[in-house]
Amino acid sequence: MSTLPTSKTERIDVRASTSVKQLLQEAALSSHKSVSEFLLDAGVTAAAQALADRQRFELDDAQWQAFQHALDRPVQHKPRLEALLREPGLLG
Repeated sequence: MSTLPTSKTERIDVRASTSVKQLLQEAALSSHKSVSEFLLDAGVTAAAQALADRQRFELDDAQWQAFQHALDRPVQHKPRLEALLREPGLLG
């Protein structure tokens, strides 16, 4: 992803647990970056991906019908997925 070089005038404050901070510090060190550079790079990449997925997508007639069918399908109970989502994640 390409960004234009601009001066950094804005500040973003983030609070994290000690374990998350240590994880970020280790990842930044292994990437030869400061924690700020690491977080900014990762955040910009994640933001661009999140927005790109919501911009526009095109489907032909068959794909549109399949998409509509999937949206109209009744909700299915998935106990294994439900159990997985109840477990604590990697970062707590």
